[in-house]
Amino acid sequence: MHPATPWQEDHPSSAPTPLRPTRPPAGGLPAAVAAALWRADQLGAPVSAVWPSGFAALDAQLPGGGWPGHGLTEILTPHSGTLEWRLLGPALRRVCAAGQPVVVVGPPLPPHLPGLRFEGIAARQLVWVQADTPAERLWSAEQLIKAQACGALMVWLPQARAAQIRRLQVLASGFEAPVFVCRPGTAARESSAAPLRLQASVGLDWELHVRIVKRKGPPLDQTLRLASVPGGLQAFITPRLRQPSRWMPREETDHVVVRPPAQPDRRHSSPAH
Repeated sequence: MHPATPWQEDHPSSAPTPLRPTRPPAGGLPAAVAAALWRADQLGAPVSAVWPSGFAALDAQLPGGGWPGHGLTEILTPHSGTLEWRLLGPALRRVCAAGQPVVVVGPPLPPHLPGLRFEGIAARQLVWVQADTPAERLWSAEQLIKAQACGALMVWLPQARAAQIRRLQVLASGFEAPVFVCRPGTAARESSAAPLRLQASVGLDWELHVRIVKRKGPPLDQTLRLASVPGGLQAFITPRLRQPSRWMPREETDHVVVRPPAQPDRRHSSPAH
């Protein structure tokens, strides 16, 4: 009688090679995971198209290098209705140049078409929705976002609650175009679901003082000073008047106090802020 043939798996030469876990690269994460990971000490990478702001110093501090889509951008100003146009004008000009409409909802002052024309914003591509109550403004903004109905949206919501901003942010996450929510400067003390928040004021020498209150990245403590001569004065203003503070008596400039926007009290800020 011949001895039984051993089973194949029992043969030492055919034993399966044990699997050894691959060692992750330096940093402790696989390369694909490390590339997709965002760290809080870095500016966020763009997840969609961005629109250059027209200010190189500002683009250098914005995640992705410009105004983002798929989310809200809050513009906080002490006097609503004027600074927003100067800050957003260069970007809106690009939207109009691409043949897309710019829709504004509930501005505190009627849009001044001759002035906007100097900024490159064509009247035929500007749609003004006259919404007087907070409910009308919110409803109009929601419908425009859902319908993907414009190339850029500006909506003034001075009395919006945190839950309403959160709802708009959820809707805007599916909208590629930029959505700008204009609110008073005091709203900087409130928490907001908007991933990008900027506070703007005006300086002496035709400049905008801009502070980034919130962004996807490390905090920015400095105030950006952006040269911004109104479009209607570009062709007429003299070099001497481009820096009027240089020619003003010292006692007059001492009385003109231009402070950066007030810093929010971080001791009472919520994690969402």
